[in-house]
Amino acid sequence: MFEEKGILFILSGPSGVGKGTVRQRLFEQETHLKYSVSATTRSKRPGERDGIDYFFKTKQEFEEMIKEKKLLEHAKYVNNYYGTPKDYVLEQLELGNDVFLEIEVKGALQVKENFPEGVFIFLFPPSLDELKNRIVSRGTESNELVVNRLKEAKKEIDMMSEYDYVVVNDDVDVAVSKVKAIIKSEHCKRERIEKQYKKILEDDTNVRTIN
Repeated sequence: MFEEKGILFILSGPSGVGKGTVRQRLFEQETHLKYSVSATTRSKRPGERDGIDYFFKTKQEFEEMIKEKKLLEHAKYVNNYYGTPKDYVLEQLELGNDVFLEIEVKGALQVKENFPEGVFIFLFPPSLDELKNRIVSRGTESNELVVNRLKEAKKEIDMMSEYDYVVVNDDVDVAVSKVKAIIKSEHCKRERIEKQYKKILEDDTNVRTIN
């Protein structure tokens, strides 16, 4: 029987490029995808569920996970740790589920170092002017912060060569269609199919030998 493992897809790109919007629209259309649940040391908020919204950990537990290399990536924001548990991702992949991770560029490069077999998708803005407009339209950043975000975006765009695919987010629906096409394409790659096919042939050879 042909049993295909799941694939880890990482969607990344500069702040303000629309990663969250693309991921949300994608999940509305591709219900088989599993969203990667992060671990955090911050306090649980009303309505949040452990293992669903986050894996809530103490600081000691989280630092132990870092020490034992049980995280694909991690970072610290406002005195709280956030990270992607490796065991959860591997468990879902073994079950045949595709796992989708939406993350900043620095985190994506950590994931690549720890799990290079993932599929890395860089979400690219139509232009830096458009990226600036999107950041400004939020109305939450000062002029200084906008300038800093754009400087960081230029550095992150230079890291595009670390990714497998690039999708321009000019139109959300078009961008989502391209990501869906990437997912289908990856499942048809010869090297993925070949491993399973060889196993089937080995099993068939064993059966013939017994007969």
